[in-house]
Amino acid sequence: MALKYKFKTREEIPAELQSLYVERDGAWTLDAEGVVEKSKHEEFRANNIALTNQLKRFEGIDPDAVRQLAEEKRQLEEAAQLKAGEVDKVVATRVKAELDKVHVPVVAERDSLLNQLTTIQIDQAVISEATKRGLRPTAIPDIISRARLTFKLVAGVPQAFNGDSVRPGKDGTSPMTLAEWVDALVSDAPHLFEANAGGGAAGSASGGGVRGVANPFRKETLNVTEQMKLLKTDPGLAARLKALAN
Repeated sequence: MALKYKFKTREEIPAELQSLYVERDGAWTLDAEGVVEKSKHEEFRANNIALTNQLKRFEGIDPDAVRQLAEEKRQLEEAAQLKAGEVDKVVATRVKAELDKVHVPVVAERDSLLNQLTTIQIDQAVISEATKRGLRPTAIPDIISRARLTFKLVAGVPQAFNGDSVRPGKDGTSPMTLAEWVDALVSDAPHLFEANAGGGAAGSASGGGVRGVANPFRKETLNVTEQMKLLKTDPGLAARLKALAN
């Protein structure tokens, strides 16, 4: 008797065969290496047959010979154009082919660099704004990930989107600003911020300080000794105060 690959419940398995089955994904399957469910096997087989049939279309075709024929065809077309006095067309075709060899890679590299620049600008803007609200240093990767899914650079300024539509701000009409987005995160994802970040606490203390401490990075309350203390004891707070001082 052939062994069945899967049973819905353990009770369905004959008692003498129960030791051969293990529970996986809510069902009892045969515990054997290299064995797959019949439906999966048939799916693999069907895919293999389809791929084999596609490959048969190219049996006996030499890629180098195809390229040679294409080059010969181009040369014949060129010769016909020259014979007809269409020198300008031949020159234009050759120039375009050479330009494409250079232009396509350059455009691809330019687009890649633009994407990188956009990402960097959005990351920096989000970190700067969120730091003012008390962003935890450990939350930087999280907030950057969220921002990249929301913001696009428009005329050099990060702008929030819902899919392809501009996300409205508090007034329901104007585009949402980066500051508004971060303010919403303080409420929606408070774990990303220090406990006293709510309600603008990061900038509410005198002189732009936090937790009632004057900001030692501000020109008006500059204190190098306090700066060094903060950098040693609370680097996250030091970074926030430094950002607020700018």
